Formats: sequence, C-alpha cells, structure tokens
Amino acid sequence: MKQSIKKFILSTCTVTLMGGAHFASADINSDTETLLNWAENTYRDLFPSHQVTQNIDPWIYRFYPETGIYAGVNRGDNSAYVLGGPYGSTPTRVAGLQELIAQIIDSGGNTSIPACDTSGAPAGLTYTQSDNVVNISTGGACVPLPENSNFCSTPQQPTETGISVLTTSTTNSPTINGISIDIPGAPNPIQSFANGFSNSKHCIVHVPADTASLIINSNVCFDITPQTSGFEGIPGVTVTPPVTMNLNTTSTNVVVADCFATDAASIYNTVTGESWINDEGTFVSQGSNR
Repeated sequence: MKQSIKKFILSTCTVTLMGGAHFASADINSDTETLLNWAENTYRDLFPSHQVTQNIDPWIYRFYPETGIYAGVNRGDNSAYVLGGPYGSTPTRVAGLQELIAQIIDSGGNTSIPACDTSGAPAGLTYTQSDNVVNISTGGACVPLPENSNFCSTPQQPTETGISVLTTSTTNSPTINGISIDIPGAPNPIQSFANGFSNSKHCIVHVPADTASLIINSNVCFDITPQTSGFEGIPGVTVTPPVTMNLNTTSTNVVVADCFATDAASIYNTVTGESWINDEGTFVSQGSNR
C-alpha cells in the first residue's frame, strides 16, 4: 500500500513538471470524471471498484469503502485531493486539475469506465456510469464527427461468457443547424444521414453478465461542416457554417442467441477482437484488433 501511495504522489509530481500550460479546462465536472476514471484504472489497490461521483459543494468526489479513501476535486481552487485511509483525516492536495488532465491526455492514460472501453472514443466525449446506466455527453460543445456511431465499446474480455447482446440505438428527432435544404420533391439527405448515423444496431459476442442489460444515454453535438461542404452553391441549399448535428440517443441491450442471425450493422467479439460489417445482409470479417 505504501509503495502505491508513493507511486501515486510521484506520478502527480511528474504531471506538474511536465506541465499543462497548453491545456485549458472547459468543464470541471467532465474533467473530474476523466480524472477519477483514470485513477480507478491506474491505481486499483487504492481505488479498487468503480464508484459513483457525488457532489457536496465545493467538492466533486468518489468514496471507496474498501480502502476508506475519498478522492475528488475542490471547485474553489480547481485542485485534486485525497482524504481518508492512509492519507488521514485532513484533505491532501495532489495537484491542479488542469495539470493532471494534461498528463492523462499526453500519456494516453486509460479513462474508461467499467461498461465501456473509451480508449478509441472521439475526443470531447465524457462518460459517467451509475449501475447499468451510462451517460455520454459533449458538455454542450460540438466535436468533430467520428467514423463510428458506437461510442461505448465493450472492454476486452479474457474468457468467453457465452452472452451475446444486440444494442439498438434510437434518436429522438436529430437536430441539424447551419444548413437548410428547400428542393421541392427531393428528400433531405442531411436529415437522412443524421437518422442513419444515430439509429443503429451493433451486436457484441461474449458480453459480461453485469452489462448485458446496459442502457446508454447520449446527449452529443457533432460538427459536420466538412461533411456538408459539397452542398454549397447548390440551388435550394443554404449553408451557414458551422453545420452541427445534435443527437439525443438512447441505446438498449437485448440478449440474442446468435449475432450473425440479427440485422446488426456490425458485430464484435470481445475475446478474439474480431469484427464484422454487415454488407447487404452478409457479415464480412474486418480482422482482429489484437
């Protein structure tokens, strides 16, 4: 335990030395989530289980009953602190939140939550988890559009679970701003794109039992200006950059017997790392990411 504490403190000293002057914190709540997720993944002997973030002004924190440690951020000075367990009854300052987040970003640290592997998640997305509910947000900002609409990839599993789930995502009226199309008799391709991107199905093979009933709520905004640049100058189309797409999506899981017997757009095996894409009813292997 003492070695882990020493390592934790030393790592934060490294953070300060490396500096975070190039990084400006935009949202203390999302940054705190990122920091605490990273701490849980990096120092499991200190923070052995995922805990829900709590708020008692001026503190944003999590409590770890196994070790008796509180870890969190003080809104007053925008710094991270630890309390309890080996740290005693007085809050111990670790480092400034901005410096810590800068180090996590620079080092490619693991900020995933138990239900989602966020290592490949688009920049700007914040993840929180409470029991079987995951919330994903861009915090009101509009971030670049990712290639994949599956924002919550199931973490790699060491052994087969025999559980396959079909994740269905539905969006309540996607909102497009910055472009209007008024061509009589012609469908709106931008709205069709938004509907297709957000209303999707993905199937996962060998899902952990505790995430088989996962619910994912996404409140995100994407900047799709590059994707719509080709519409400028077309009669009946008015483009006023930036062009943004707001999605309020709910994704639910249903256990299925065989992913290959579903109409999923893609399939992923959490043990082998292999994935497949649905090409007009035929699942085509994309190889493994291992």
